[in-house]
Amino acid sequence: MTRIRCPVCGKLFDPSATEAMPFCSRRCRMIDLGRWLGEQYTIPIAKQDDEEDETQPPEFPTEE
Repeated sequence: MTRIRCPVCGKLFDPSATEAMPFCSRRCRMIDLGRWLGEQYTIPIAKQDDEEDETQPPEFPTEE
């Protein structure tokens, strides 16, 4: 029997004993959903090379 750890409460549980996978209970699943909705979790976004940095002024060609 393989036991896994709940990502919310840390409890070890048998995955076949719950319908709330990967959580140990419906309560932990709802806590996790609340964290996502409350923006406590974020997904990092890599800045694309073609995006301009809004903090930098635009570059203008220099006259020689």
